[in-house]
Amino acid sequence: MASQPRRDVADLLRRVYAAFNRRDIDAALATAHADVDWPNVLDGVRLHGRAQVRAYWARQFATFDPRVEPSAMSADEDERISVDVHQVTRSLDGTVLSDITVKHVYTLRDGLIARMDVLPAAGAGPHR
Repeated sequence: MASQPRRDVADLLRRVYAAFNRRDIDAALATAHADVDWPNVLDGVRLHGRAQVRAYWARQFATFDPRVEPSAMSADEDERISVDVHQVTRSLDGTVLSDITVKHVYTLRDGLIARMDVLPAAGAGPHR
């Protein structure tokens, strides 16, 4: 059964999204475990460690303008946190490339993000 995440966990995740949207990679990565396991949605592979995530985000920001806004959070019995996210991706000239809702699922360890997965949100089309 899903429940609300603890306040400190919800605050941590809100800080990640805000830092990502500001393009403050250092602040966003400060919330991640040193050996974080992160999805590279562009290439369909997994990344391991902050350095790989940093390079991935730098490549994203140089290629297009993604914005992510969390709209709902819940915790499951295994303490994974699911976040419904409104994601708008624009080209660097401002053209909307996609406007979708996805679900981000986080696993935390030692108060930091250890893993993140991206899933289609219920009723939403596939992540592009």
